[in-house]
Amino acid sequence: MSKRHLNCGYVPLVDSAPLIIARELKFASDEGLELNLLRQPSWAALRDLLALGHLDAAHMLSPMPIAMTLGLSGVKCRIDAPMVLSVNGDVFGVSSDLAARMRANGWSGIFQDPLGTAAHLMSAAMGPLRVGVPFPFSMHRLLFEYWFAGIDTGVPEFEIITTPPPLMADKVGQGELDMFVVGEPWGSVAVDRGAGELILPGCAIWAVSPEKVLGLRHDWVEEHPDVTGRLMRAIYRAADWLDTPDNQPLACEILSRSEHLDLPDEAIDRALSGNIVTRPGVPAQSVPGFLKFQRGAATFPWRSQAAWISAQIARIHGLDPKQTIAEGQSVFRPDLYRQHLGGAGVDLPGASAKVEGAMRNRTAVASRHGHMILAADAFFDGQIFDF
Repeated sequence: MSKRHLNCGYVPLVDSAPLIIARELKFASDEGLELNLLRQPSWAALRDLLALGHLDAAHMLSPMPIAMTLGLSGVKCRIDAPMVLSVNGDVFGVSSDLAARMRANGWSGIFQDPLGTAAHLMSAAMGPLRVGVPFPFSMHRLLFEYWFAGIDTGVPEFEIITTPPPLMADKVGQGELDMFVVGEPWGSVAVDRGAGELILPGCAIWAVSPEKVLGLRHDWVEEHPDVTGRLMRAIYRAADWLDTPDNQPLACEILSRSEHLDLPDEAIDRALSGNIVTRPGVPAQSVPGFLKFQRGAATFPWRSQAAWISAQIARIHGLDPKQTIAEGQSVFRPDLYRQHLGGAGVDLPGASAKVEGAMRNRTAVASRHGHMILAADAFFDGQIFDF
């Protein structure tokens, strides 16, 4: 049987791993698919190629398909997200100069203290902060703005500056950014180059945030239901393989290859292991749950997570929250997940939405097989989100 060729776009980040592993370890081939992985220089380029039909599938920032469906980013195009590709994996960093001022004011460098870090950041800021994020509609921006909105007083002004991940370290080193939020390995690259230091993991703001999703045009999904299912099954197998600790050395070797991320193994290993080097010359800090691909139903597209993303977009852009949430939450497609993965033996949660931020500890939830345990999903400020 001849294989079905699919053009899949991705941006070179560690969390593109499910697509890369699905191809390299033949999980896609087992499903009769030939994945043509096309590395993109920016999220805007990837967005436009998917919308125009030059890509069949894409590794996407979780807010991107919602923004595209709402007509807020590029050509209005209805995009479906039938599964999550990764949870967490972002880092907050500052320039070396700003980090030095924070330490001079008493900052200890503890990597998982949002409120204490915010206080030292505010005292060290000298005017408005120039903050680099990879894309206007990204979890990076939403987490940053949610963090700053949750700080009571003394928040400095800030300017959001869109910067492609591979350029983040250069812009910080050249003095064009005071702060950045980026996915690994590009935060580690900034550290290794001496351009910046890391101050928080994204999971310190929201313990379980959907970072990347599989993006497919809605009309393509409707036209190719069988291919959609085969692609999802291949990616699920890759995600499961990636979350097996013994596979980490091989994963690093594959991802580091020149045709994929083209970066040293050690920079990739930090994200996969959760052992993050925050500045040169100091021991790595362990961050449990720093990046997940499959554990704890990580691949499931919760509608409540899409609703939270939509609510943040509405707040930032002055949109009607009810209307934005109603349209945005429909982008995540648990119905497709159930349809295509249920028959493959994947455990499925009993519900498609939950109260985000309500779980302070690991929690057993109702599921098809009765063995599903979800990780704590708290927000740093103790708030919950129930749409």
